[in-house]
Amino acid sequence: MFVYLSKKIAIPNNVKLNCIAWNKEEGYIAVAGTEGLLKVLKLDQAANNGPSKGGLAAVSNLSMNQTLDGHKESVKVVTWNDAQHKLTSSDVDGVIMVWMLYKGAWYEEMTNDRKKSTVAGMSWTSDGTKICIVYEDGAIIVGSVDGNRIFGKELKNTHLTGVQWSPDNRLILFALANGECHLYDNQGNFAMKLNIKCITLSSSAGRIQRIASISWFSGTLNNRSRPVLAICYENGKVQIMRNENDDNPAIFDTGMRNVDAKWNHDGSVLAICGTSLEAASPMRDTNQVCFYSPLGRLHRTLKVPGSDITSVSWEGKSLRIAMAVDSFIYFANIRPEYIWCYFEKTVVFLNSSNGNGGSGSGGSSSSTNVITFWNTVSNQSFLKEVEPTLCLAASNEHCVIGVECVSSNIKEIALSTLETHNNSNNSDGRVYQLLLCNSIGTTVDSKYTDIKPRFVGINAAYVVIASYEEILIWHYYTPKSTSNLHGVKARKEKRFHIHDTPTGVDLSKDLLVQGEQRRVIDPICAIALSEKLLLVACESGVINEYSVANVSLRNRHTTHSKIHKIAINCNSTRAAIIDNLGVMTLLDLDDNRETQLNFSRVERKDVWAVSWAKDNPLLLALMEKTRMYIFRGNDPEEPISCSGYICTFEDLEITSVLLDDIISCGELQNSSHLIQLRVKSLRDTDDLLEHVGLEDAKQFIEDNPHPRLWRLLAESALKQLELETAENAFVRCANYPGIKLIKRLRNITSQILQKAEIAAFYGEFDEAEKLYMDADRRDLAIDLRMTLCDWFKVVHLYRMGGAGVSDQQMETAWREIGHHFANLKSWESAKEYYEKSHYLEGSIESLYHLEQFDELVTFVDKLSEKSPLLTKLAEMLVSVGMCSEAVQAYLKFGDPKAAVNACVNLRQWGQAVELAQRYQMPEVNVLLSKHAAQLLNEGRLPEAIELQRKAGKHLDAARLLCKLAEQEVEKRAPLLRIKKIYILAALLAEDHLKSLATPQLDYAIDRNRLLDEISLEDAAYIERIWHCAEGYHYMLLAQRQLRFGIMHSAVITSLRLRDYDDVLPVEDIYSLLALASCADRSFDTCSRAFMKLESLESLPEKMQQEYEELAVSIFSKNEPEDHKVDTVACYSCAAHVPDNLPSCMECGARFPGCVSSGKPITQPTSNIWICSTCHHCASPMEITRHRTCPLCHSPIALIK
Repeated sequence: MFVYLSKKIAIPNNVKLNCIAWNKEEGYIAVAGTEGLLKVLKLDQAANNGPSKGGLAAVSNLSMNQTLDGHKESVKVVTWNDAQHKLTSSDVDGVIMVWMLYKGAWYEEMTNDRKKSTVAGMSWTSDGTKICIVYEDGAIIVGSVDGNRIFGKELKNTHLTGVQWSPDNRLILFALANGECHLYDNQGNFAMKLNIKCITLSSSAGRIQRIASISWFSGTLNNRSRPVLAICYENGKVQIMRNENDDNPAIFDTGMRNVDAKWNHDGSVLAICGTSLEAASPMRDTNQVCFYSPLGRLHRTLKVPGSDITSVSWEGKSLRIAMAVDSFIYFANIRPEYIWCYFEKTVVFLNSSNGNGGSGSGGSSSSTNVITFWNTVSNQSFLKEVEPTLCLAASNEHCVIGVECVSSNIKEIALSTLETHNNSNNSDGRVYQLLLCNSIGTTVDSKYTDIKPRFVGINAAYVVIASYEEILIWHYYTPKSTSNLHGVKARKEKRFHIHDTPTGVDLSKDLLVQGEQRRVIDPICAIALSEKLLLVACESGVINEYSVANVSLRNRHTTHSKIHKIAINCNSTRAAIIDNLGVMTLLDLDDNRETQLNFSRVERKDVWAVSWAKDNPLLLALMEKTRMYIFRGNDPEEPISCSGYICTFEDLEITSVLLDDIISCGELQNSSHLIQLRVKSLRDTDDLLEHVGLEDAKQFIEDNPHPRLWRLLAESALKQLELETAENAFVRCANYPGIKLIKRLRNITSQILQKAEIAAFYGEFDEAEKLYMDADRRDLAIDLRMTLCDWFKVVHLYRMGGAGVSDQQMETAWREIGHHFANLKSWESAKEYYEKSHYLEGSIESLYHLEQFDELVTFVDKLSEKSPLLTKLAEMLVSVGMCSEAVQAYLKFGDPKAAVNACVNLRQWGQAVELAQRYQMPEVNVLLSKHAAQLLNEGRLPEAIELQRKAGKHLDAARLLCKLAEQEVEKRAPLLRIKKIYILAALLAEDHLKSLATPQLDYAIDRNRLLDEISLEDAAYIERIWHCAEGYHYMLLAQRQLRFGIMHSAVITSLRLRDYDDVLPVEDIYSLLALASCADRSFDTCSRAFMKLESLESLPEKMQQEYEELAVSIFSKNEPEDHKVDTVACYSCAAHVPDNLPSCMECGARFPGCVSSGKPITQPTSNIWICSTCHHCASPMEITRHRTCPLCHSPIALIK
């Protein structure tokens, strides 16, 4: 931060001032002094100071100067109640008065007259509802805002000197005359004594240390660990505590006799005023105000004229401070060290709500910060949330943000990264990150480090950070530099200590030894980086000059003061240096003595910012108080009033931004916060060109050459049609387009057409069009608008021409307008203009984006064969899954291969195979096989089955389905699911047979002959599939019959299951048979089933034993005989056989099973029902109970 005196107000009659208080909300200033003086002042900035004088540069006038009459004696204490808009004052007689504002003037509201003692201090609560008044004799009064006393207390034998409320209004802190601080609750009960560590308290009268001031910050803090309670003693000792119980406060010595202390608006700076303890001479000012961080670090010292400073007070936003000295009020402006930068027409800054953006204490107070990237051209803002921000710097295209990693996950990643690279010398466990961002806040590169980035610089290739003792040079890279990837490996960080002397030859010897702790004798206080040089300043005044590329120490410069800021010019020949007192001097860095200027006499005071011009190494802009000076070499131009922070100095224009309004005052940034200032030579050139003439202006520019001035001369000469002068100016500023314009103008005889060309060259297109029309050259006006792609104007000019415009010209204009709306993604409007211009490609594009696919399909018929648009249309249809329509488009274009590829991509394999067969493309089958194999390797069996089915490979799909059924069997899936899978496989196999049918071989009649026609292996596999399906069907049927009590039918069906022991588990078959026959009391069949179970070698011995015991228990009570034996006649030999046998015991003829009941059909040649789908039979009586085939579930036609 920087502080400088800005204004002085004298009190009439030389009345000595005792105290001053600045209202934080309304800006009123109350001053009190001897002879009962009490005044209320208000400083308002004049409204007519121009836009460039915003903020502190505006002239401030007294809008109120009211004397409040009421006190007879010297007024000692004044305090504001900001929340309730009241002023409280008291004098040495103990008279307390409360003042209120009414109709623009202050009036007495109430008075409290206790003349026993003098008021030592008054303090309002943060919400303004209570006031605590303490008297020197130990009396305490706590009252409400309406004048009612809440409680009073007398502290015997105690002298009080001050009072403060705690931030939460629960505690009251009293300062005692003996140097102690006592804490009471808000009801007047003693709580504790504060632990004073900055001095040793003594009871002897001669060694009593009096408290000068206590200040307890009551605002909102995001960081609870920041000290807020300041206790200042007259001997210069200061103690700042985090809370009333803090045993480790910040302690320091101001070196002066402290008088008063106040916190700024956000608690980030403590101002302490007093008198220097050094021996004072009559010619030397002894009054001063020191500004400290909450941890006791001195930011700045302000010398104040006068003999006796008595009080200090901050403005509401802490941009100004007022001091009462003798009979004068001094005002000082504060220039905070905001965390900000500027590049690519973008202002990047840390929001004030995220910490101490203006405190300059080098850190943030919240766990996360929001960085704003404000584009000053488009007025758009992009927000970026980061870890606590420590610093910001910018180069031409990027900025770097230094943050501290506090989040546990980010910190863990950072620590692991540092350990991996083996470059960590981290003793305190803190980790930091450098974020390289573009102009919209996107991070393009980053780096973790254990060096705290207290100082930072950046150029086109490097980022340099420095702590108090170490320097890190990081060679970053961006997306634009990816073409130089061969150099990425060489982009290593370079790290060294301030006391090292790097030579650049062997960098490894110059680097800091890992784990080595080195004592800092002369800490770093500032750095500056250019494209060639790095300057590092130490507190002793020594400046080390390094070359950036090879990190070698080139030179050492010595100054006689502590340096605060350094800036290097554009060609790295000179540097501007600002010391901690605000004195700016220039340092020559050029080794060529012939080019050096004598800069020893250039010295400016009260400088708080400097900026070199980007295009001229001799131009320097600096901020001196509220004035901006531009130096050309050693000579300053006349100053310009401004309080903005300099963003950039380029092309004889200075861009500055009013950061005070944006950050401190919280205004929403807009164009009014950006100020453009022109240097004197630019202003003078404008005046000469406007009021004098070209020759004088040309002579002036030759004396003060700059490309910007030559461009101005060329423009002015062109508008006067002085082509020779304009050409000379264009040559001097190397403007090749301007030289070409001069050549073109010399070929034009008409002056009005020359003026039109000049207007168009300078972007005055409406004026150029008007001149063309005045010259009756509508064609040139149309050409101009065509060049500008302003097709709306082209259409307008066409219509003005009447009948002389062809349809082709209008269609071209309509088409270009359609392109305009298409670029804006306004597809409805684009479609309308494309239709007007009969531009089919644009219409297709518009319909596609409007998702009007039905209308889009109609273009397949509208387009002619071999039209290139058919391919584009087909691609659009493929992208939305319209396969058939896409195929039609491809075939019309004559590209069957693309049509097949579309079918393949959309998984329409059937259509793909059909097209491949039609156009003889066998490679589709290869592609199909590869894709199916890939799906199988990936375990995507269902997708492979669907693929084969759609491709018409029914038998291959059936094989895969059987494989799927086998997997389900292994999983012990439900039997019904397994049966369904086998049925699906069998039906696909039947589809395969149908595909082989011919007019001579009808599938419905000649199925068996079709089976004979195919290979034996395939025929057997088809029959095997049906065999598996039958097995699971009869197993389910037997269980269903057993469940519903149809025991005899269950026995018959179970006996048929013996033919499927190659499909079903044998144990399950004979277990079911034994159970059904036992329930049917067919014990002979049951006995045979148990015998089979007991003889199964696959069963464990224990299981066989259990079956044997179960059989004994059954047959010990029942004879092994079947009690229900029905016989039927064999259709072949007419022998009588039991109805439960699947074949004749005499002739061996097999009886087909009824798929409905499981019973054998002994007369298959007579009345029988056969399914037309699966070709399995059933008894006509049984099938009448079903609507679908019991096996394949295909619908049954009604039997008449």
